[in-house]
Amino acid sequence: MPQSPFHLAFPVDDLAKARAFYGSLLGCPEGRSSPEWVDFDFYGHQIVAHLAPGEVGHRSTSAVDGDNVPVRHFGVVLSMAEWQKLADKLTGAGTKFIIEPHVRFKGQVGEQATMFFLDPCGNALEFKAFEDMSQLFAK
Repeated sequence: MPQSPFHLAFPVDDLAKARAFYGSLLGCPEGRSSPEWVDFDFYGHQIVAHLAPGEVGHRSTSAVDGDNVPVRHFGVVLSMAEWQKLADKLTGAGTKFIIEPHVRFKGQVGEQATMFFLDPCGNALEFKAFEDMSQLFAK
């Protein structure tokens, strides 16, 4: 089935910080905007940063393969080469990772590379990759 782009709206406390992070660091082209929100092309998907300072940040975690994963997070599944390039870029930019880039579920069904970090407004992001994309929904 062809993939349809998803749409995600999320809170930020500073649109300039969001623009610098999503636009400059992650390389997401900016779309429409207003003084209250800004659209980004997030790997072909539409994400919208809405100015809502009281709603930013992650609060809860869940144990996954030995890591405390932020419950509220979003991200994208990349190819392994794209994932490694992004991990290197973020490391070089001094990004503080919540969960350092590594391979999760090694040797098991669903083996994947993953990394978690926060945007400057406290929203958790996960980027992951699979050597074998058939493992994305494998049981």
